Formats: sequence, C-alpha cells, structure tokens
Amino acid sequence: MFDSWRGFTEEKLSAEWRDKLTEQARQARGHILTMTTLAASGHPGGSMSSLETYLTVYNFAKVDPNDPYRDDRDRIIISHGHTSPGAYSALAAVGFFDIEPAIAGFRLAGSPFEGHVEQSVPGIEWDTGNLGQGLSVGVGKAIYSRLSGQLFHTYVLMGDGEQQKGQISEARRVAVKFGLNNLTAWVDYNRLQISGSTDDVLPTDIRADWEADGWTVIEIDGHNLDEVYDSLRRATHNENGPVMILAHTVMGKGVSFMENKAAYHGAPIKEDQLGEACKELGLAPVDLEAWRAKRAEGPPKSYGRPPRIYPEVNPGEAITLAVGEKSDNRSAWGKALLSVADANMDRDDFVMAVFDCDLAGSVKTTAFGKEYPDNFFQCGITEHSTATMAGALSAEKAVSIWADFAMFGIAECYNQARLNDINHANMKLICTHTGINVGEDGKTHQSIDFFGLLNSTFGWKVITPADPNQTDRIARYVLSHPGNFGVFMGRAKMAMIPNEDGKPFFGDGYVYRYGRMDTVRTGDDLALVTAGNMMAEAYAAWEKLNEQGIRVALINVSDWSDFHADDIAMLGRFGKIVTLEDHNVKTGLGAALTVALFDAGFGPSVTRLGVTEYGSSGKPADLYKLLGMDSESVANRIVNILDRQPVRK
Repeated sequence: MFDSWRGFTEEKLSAEWRDKLTEQARQARGHILTMTTLAASGHPGGSMSSLETYLTVYNFAKVDPNDPYRDDRDRIIISHGHTSPGAYSALAAVGFFDIEPAIAGFRLAGSPFEGHVEQSVPGIEWDTGNLGQGLSVGVGKAIYSRLSGQLFHTYVLMGDGEQQKGQISEARRVAVKFGLNNLTAWVDYNRLQISGSTDDVLPTDIRADWEADGWTVIEIDGHNLDEVYDSLRRATHNENGPVMILAHTVMGKGVSFMENKAAYHGAPIKEDQLGEACKELGLAPVDLEAWRAKRAEGPPKSYGRPPRIYPEVNPGEAITLAVGEKSDNRSAWGKALLSVADANMDRDDFVMAVFDCDLAGSVKTTAFGKEYPDNFFQCGITEHSTATMAGALSAEKAVSIWADFAMFGIAECYNQARLNDINHANMKLICTHTGINVGEDGKTHQSIDFFGLLNSTFGWKVITPADPNQTDRIARYVLSHPGNFGVFMGRAKMAMIPNEDGKPFFGDGYVYRYGRMDTVRTGDDLALVTAGNMMAEAYAAWEKLNEQGIRVALINVSDWSDFHADDIAMLGRFGKIVTLEDHNVKTGLGAALTVALFDAGFGPSVTRLGVTEYGSSGKPADLYKLLGMDSESVANRIVNILDRQPVRK
C-alpha cells in the first residue's frame, strides 16, 4: 500500500510533518504566482488562502498518486474550481505529477491544466467551476461509498462566496437526512469575492445556516496547520453525521501586498511584482523568460480522463401488454425498473440508486422504493442538488437513476445536466409529464423544449418511447448500457400500437436498437414521421387516411439524438415528409431531421407539425386540436399536401 495512505490516523500533527507542510506551502505559493503570472490570468488569491488545507488533505487522506483511481480511495471534491492553481500545486507536492507541466501549461489551449479543475489532471475527481455544485457531488460520492461498501470518506472543499447559492442548502439537508457521517465539507472563509467583501455583496451567516440544517461545525484558523489537521481528523472520524469546517483564511496569504485584496481573487500579480513576492516567500527569483520558452513548446501531454467502469446489468425479462390494453408509459417504466432491480440486486458487487424529488407516485418509482428502501433516496423538492448528486454517483460503478417531471428534470436543471455531460457521467434521467400531453397543469408544466436543451450538449441521448411496450424495452436498454440517457414520456394512457397482423408492434420479437427508426407502416409518396407522445395521434391519422385509400408511411423515431445513415437515406427517398412531435417545432425532431436530410444530400419537402406556442390548461386531446396536432388535423394537412379530398369525420 502506498505510504501516504494515512486517513488521519495520528492524533496530532507531528513536528516533522508541520515542517514538511510549511515548506510545501512556501514552494506551492511560488508555483501559484508563477503559473498565473505566466498565463496572465487565473485566481491566485483564493488558491493561496486554501493552500494549507489542500496540502493537508492530499497528504493525509486515503489517496494514492501511483494508483489515483482505485475504488476505495477517498474522494476529494474541489467546488471552488477556480482555485485550480492551488490544487495543481498541492497535487504536485504530493506526487501526482511533476509541477513543471502545470506551471508551463496552465490555461494554455490544449493543456490538461485548465483554468478550473478538470479530471484531465490526476487527483481531480470532478470538473467544477460553476459554484454551488460541489457539495451535491460530495453527497453522491458519499452515498456510493455506503452502497458499495467501500466506506471511503469524501471531502468537499468550497469557497465562502458560493455559500450564497441555494443548491448548497438543498445538499446540506439531504446529507443530514441520510446521516452521511462519511462526508466532510470545508469552507475557505476569506470573506472576499469578485465584487468585494462577502458581507457587502450578500451577507450570509454561514455557520448558522449549516448548523440550522443539522451539521456539526468546527471553526478554525485555516492557516494554522495544527488546527487544520485536527479539524480534518475529527471530521473524518466523527460518527454523528456530516461535519463542516469553517476555516478563517486570508486572501493572497503569504504576500503582503496581496493579502486581503479582492483584486487578486481573479487576477494575477504583474510581472514586475513577481520578484518582490518571491523575496517575501524566501524563494529564488523566477526566470519568466525560461518559462515562456517552455510554454511556447506547446501544451503538455494529456493524462487522460479517469476510466468509467459501468456495471454489468442483467436487463431481465420484457413485459408485453396486448393490443387493446391501455396503460401509460410511466407505469411501464416503473415495472421495468423493478424487474431490472430484481434481476440484479442479489449480487454483492451491484449498486443501484433511485433518486426522487417528491414525485414517486407520479413517476412510478414507489414500488422500487418499497422493495429496496436502502437504495431509494427521497430528496424532497431539491431538483438542482439531486441532478448533480445522481450524476456524481453515476460516474462510479453504479446504476444511478433520477425520475422527475420533464419540466423540473431538464428545463429547471439544464446546467446540472450539462455538467454531468462534461464529467462523462452515466446518468439515467427518466422524465414523465412531457409536452402538451401534461394537459390541465398548463404551460408552466408542459415541457416542450427537452430535446432542444439536451441536444445542445455533446453526449446526452434523448429517447421518446412510442407506447408502454416500447417503454419497457427502452428502460431495460438504458439501465444496462453506459452513457447519459434522457427518456421522456407523457402522462396520458394509450393503447398499444399494433402491427399489420393486429399484434403488438413493440411486443414479442421486437428488439430495440438504439439509433434506429421503426417503420410501423409502409407507404408511398409521403412519410409521416412521429415520436413519443404523438404516436397514438399519428397512428389514428394513418388509419383515417388508409380508410380513404391514401397509403402513407408511418415512421417512429424513438431516438432523437443520433440518426442512422440508412434511416436518413430511407426517408430521403420520399418526396414529402410530415413530422409530428409534442415539442417546440423550432428545436425539435422536425428541425433535427431536416438538417440531417440536408447534410446527407436529400431535399424532400418537410412540413413540421408540433407545438408552435405555449399551451393552455385543458384536456390533452383538446389542446392537440387547438394546435392542429390531433389525428383529424394531421390527416387533413397530409391530404392538402397530397392535393386529395379532405378526410371525413
């Protein structure tokens, strides 16, 4: 075992270690100033105020520079990611990498040593920078520690300015509810942020807030190494819930003309000040020209990102409903979830967690919660924190699921979804109550932009099941495959889609293949392309047309994010295409298909039917009719396009 795998076992900081940490801090301050001055940007002030804790945590936590990704390591999350110069300097001091590439490559295009901490650097657990996210990440890691039996400790290092953000309060309460005594938070209380004093910008009683939510708070001098070590040791071995360490520090600590100056929160010192700063620190003068020459050689090598090991998942046995039966997609989802859990939960190495935000009955996770209460996390109305918690857990060897209404799961938490994508998570976001299909709840709850939002990321995959049978297959697929998947479904009940023989189209014998379209009915001249909530209306429109002898193709697109070239070529053979979606037509399926067809060199006329304005409150069928999305309106629109006689009522 690596010789620094300590875990704060010694009662006191020894004199030898005090001297070692003091010297590491002196050298690291020089490194912080050199890299930020060389890059002419960065955040030296908070890096210097956080430094004693960075060095103490990385030296005494259970981390191994020679094996930085072993599963039982402690997780150290840096929430105030702009203090990356301090983090890189501390990690180098402990032996994760050499300091020279960090200095020469700091904030250089193509370098792993970015302006905010990134997992491209060994020892960094989560890409942060958007303040207020780190504690939620820590909660997710602490939950994984418990469920996996690894029993590691999680440390979350934070700034004082970010304590003004509401997501932190959500995470605090969840951590206390679940008794996460394997979680320690630390706040760099230097009392300065970009705009000046934290008391002037937005007064926040940090200690009182944390104590009110049930945390034990230890208040220390954040530059006194004995107090830093003692507080971290007490927090690590505390058994009575989570602990927050409030560390009084000094912005720009160690250089007199930087101390307590808000200007150095986000700006380096000038080149002609670097010599004076080094002299105060007792360091040799820095040869900036030599560093510039090294920087001119280009970015240092990439260390790569940490491996993502997704667990093997038995998808279980599919459940098929008969044609004529009516159900909703969300009920099919809930049954599939429980089925997959039953097929895997008896394995000691299998970790599954389901997160809920006060909607279990509606998103159909209640049965799972009753059967597996230790794996079900009712987090109340804390969507922002839950999105991050579930994402952080999904980056471990675990199946992590968050089920919510679509409006809350993505429109309200887009930034959290984006950060989960940046962090290469394996999140399963299951959203019910999408589109105008929500009906009576009205425009504030009708999620009509889920694809437009998630499609602006580079990794999320959006899936819309056509009926409960396809929902069952899709649920089993996303739970057993890595990646960030968003599955979006409506609220209403529907009949099963039949094949030409009257049997379930998505039933026995149907194999879901991600990225492929389903030809539900063949036809000539025109293809009616639809998805998700609109399949029932599209099928009814197809029947109306077929009764008049108008045979159009009916195509189901379940996977909006990735179109297969063969399917685009198939659609390209039609002269006319009509798309029908329960989504804003400006950013939805029709728009994406039009671009894909154009890029592939096809030029059919595309008519996009869908949501063209915010819906009102009413029955879904009535709202569809108002927007021209009901089966009769769709059929008549197709008749007009084909220049045929209108459909009879």
